[in-house]
Amino acid sequence: MSDKKPVLLVIEDDPGLQAQLKWAYDDFAVVIAGDRDSALAALRAEAPGVVTLDLGLPPDPDGTSEGFAVLDAIMALKPDTKIIVASGHGARESALEAIARGAYDFYQKPIDIATLGLIVRRAFNLRAIEQENRRLIASSSADKTVLGRLITAAPEMVKVARTIERVAKTSVSVMLLGASGTGKELLAQGLHDVSDRADGPFVAINCAAIPENLLESELFGHEKGAFTGAIKTTEGKIESANGGTLFLDEVGDIPLPLQVKLLRFLQERTIERVGGRKAIAVNTRIVCATHQDLESMITAGGFREDLFYRLAEIVVRIPGLAERHGDPVLLAKVFLKRFAAEMNPGVTGFAPDALAAIDAHDWPGNVRELENRVKRAVIMADGKLINADDLDFGTEGEDANVLNLKAAREVADRRVIRHALARSEGNISSTAKLLGVSRPTLYDLLKQYDLQA
Repeated sequence: MSDKKPVLLVIEDDPGLQAQLKWAYDDFAVVIAGDRDSALAALRAEAPGVVTLDLGLPPDPDGTSEGFAVLDAIMALKPDTKIIVASGHGARESALEAIARGAYDFYQKPIDIATLGLIVRRAFNLRAIEQENRRLIASSSADKTVLGRLITAAPEMVKVARTIERVAKTSVSVMLLGASGTGKELLAQGLHDVSDRADGPFVAINCAAIPENLLESELFGHEKGAFTGAIKTTEGKIESANGGTLFLDEVGDIPLPLQVKLLRFLQERTIERVGGRKAIAVNTRIVCATHQDLESMITAGGFREDLFYRLAEIVVRIPGLAERHGDPVLLAKVFLKRFAAEMNPGVTGFAPDALAAIDAHDWPGNVRELENRVKRAVIMADGKLINADDLDFGTEGEDANVLNLKAAREVADRRVIRHALARSEGNISSTAKLLGVSRPTLYDLLKQYDLQA
């Protein structure tokens, strides 16, 4: 068998037809199987790109039950396979069911070799295009990775990454300001990875997730017997990150008494464990983050000004996902690839209406919301493509705060334009025709509402 020829698996129990099909396609490496076991063995061994499947297989040669069982097994094992189903049993019903179960095409018996050959070649061509698209998506995602692991094509986010790269080699304290879900910890990890401390530990702690009475021990550690339950001496996070980086997320939630102790560490670079009396020298760099307005907290007396200036030698503001033009769709494709491989290999991409909805959504929950929506959609999707309904956006949040006619018209305009764009797959002429407006008017509306075709 030549490695250069694409592999075609023919699942057919009629010996005469087996021979006829085997010799009809000399431009393919044809593998023959006559039942379920041999078909699945050939699938694993040869990894065929295209399969022709006769639904009438033993032990049900006069029906379709065994053929559909083979179809289901192939889709479960190798969902990107193009399966062409042939049957003479209730052709219309069988065709609809086969396509619903993931088949690429259907051919009614009696088989015409020439016609079937055209379908097979078309299936191979389509599979080659899909493989190239997946390769391009993977390579484009790799090309759009900054700081080692952050995926972005947005100039706003690339600027943030470049700033972090510049300050990473220094010893200054960095404060990341941004809404929840914007990737603050990922950026902090990226800063650590490109710094001179990359070989040291990266330790992260969410100050808002730990009760106040435990946070001091978590940060500074404790000596054995320092309090009830302290059965052994334990290092805190600051000490654990010695020689590396400590990421303090939600630093605005640190209580005032503990802020004093953190300030002392930043000034003296020594700590004392809870219940201890010995100063311990620690060489830990602090990177912190918060979504709170610390300057307002300083005015209100909730955050120490001197600590703020120690922590915020460099302040980096992180844009929300809605401000990162092009990133929602780019990241959605990356998440889909990851979650489909883990949870639902039958899902291969997004339908045009889903991509339009992703691009138009405001993403109040930022990257975390996008990741969760794609994960849920992959799990719940019935077909190969995720559609807009699978993403479950709804309209409640969009309409909740509309209190005047002008705002209501804007919401309605946005929704109708998004729907028309999705229906026309982003084609401006078709969208304008659907909306009953001219192309220049549509361009004006897209600009006015900051929508993308």
